[in-house]
Amino acid sequence: MSLFDRLFRPGVEESGRQRRERIDAAAERVLAINPRLRLAERYGERLAGAVTIAADYVDNLVRSLPAPHEANEKAWSSDPCIRAFFATPSDIPRALSRSVELRAHFDHHPGSEHAHAVLGMALTMRHVLGVALEGETMRNDVAQTTLCFSDHRTRMCGNTEETLREEIGRRLIDQLALAGLEMLATDRRKLVEKGRELLEERLALLQRNGSGVGAIVGLKPSDDASELARVETSIQENASRLAALRVPTDLLELELGRVCAVLSDPPSHLYVTKKQVSIDHMNVVQDKETPRSHRIEFDVAHLPGDPPRMRAFALVRCSRGDLLPAGLNYDAAMRAL
Repeated sequence: MSLFDRLFRPGVEESGRQRRERIDAAAERVLAINPRLRLAERYGERLAGAVTIAADYVDNLVRSLPAPHEANEKAWSSDPCIRAFFATPSDIPRALSRSVELRAHFDHHPGSEHAHAVLGMALTMRHVLGVALEGETMRNDVAQTTLCFSDHRTRMCGNTEETLREEIGRRLIDQLALAGLEMLATDRRKLVEKGRELLEERLALLQRNGSGVGAIVGLKPSDDASELARVETSIQENASRLAALRVPTDLLELELGRVCAVLSDPPSHLYVTKKQVSIDHMNVVQDKETPRSHRIEFDVAHLPGDPPRMRAFALVRCSRGDLLPAGLNYDAAMRAL
């Protein structure tokens, strides 16, 4: 039974064997991202619980994605979402035709006339002053918010909706594994910084205690017995903290622990939110439903990085016949139509 069956066909239940296979497949994705985890003791057993939580969360997230939209010029007039995503009908084939991945997909599936894909877009919310009708009065300089979708990209494709959703699920598991690696990298930086701080502290303490060249040349430590005792105690505490930072044998435990922590708390690391908004034909956000407004729904992925980015996305169904000829200057061709 496929992921599609479990998520979209009521009454189809997952067997214990199928669930184990699904969890094992997710665990293999995590281990492919960080193969060193296989060296940790009982890694499979310890990873299983966290992967189960992550896989179930990802399945629910994939299930929440709306059905694919038809991405063609005809749909621009009938589908409010497609109309919002693209400024004009001709922008649709132009954007799809730029996708190297979509063309490659059709090349690899010569018998397929359609493909399912993830349409990713940059989302900008602009606050502007515009014209609005309030009752029977037309007002100028009304504060408005408009949605602007740009930088359309289609990189993930599937021959069917089922295969596309399954691939999305696999990529989300990969993202959680990457988040675990990111946490580990942060931990390592903190360990290095902490080690440097402790070494600097130890140097100062030992110098105060008359160690090193000071002892050779006869530099005496403090004559205050209580102060000497405090320094000695501080040196011992410092030594213990430094010893705790020696992690070559514990590094694998740290790696596995961080990855399991991320997988056990996927909502804190997978930033995908659903956006529902009412807009008019000019993509102006409406505070309330009007005869001229349409309600659209799409998802927004918040991508980590410096700086972090935000991309809107939706599932679409594309036709081979809608792609412009390869090698064509799309912008010039569309202007000539």
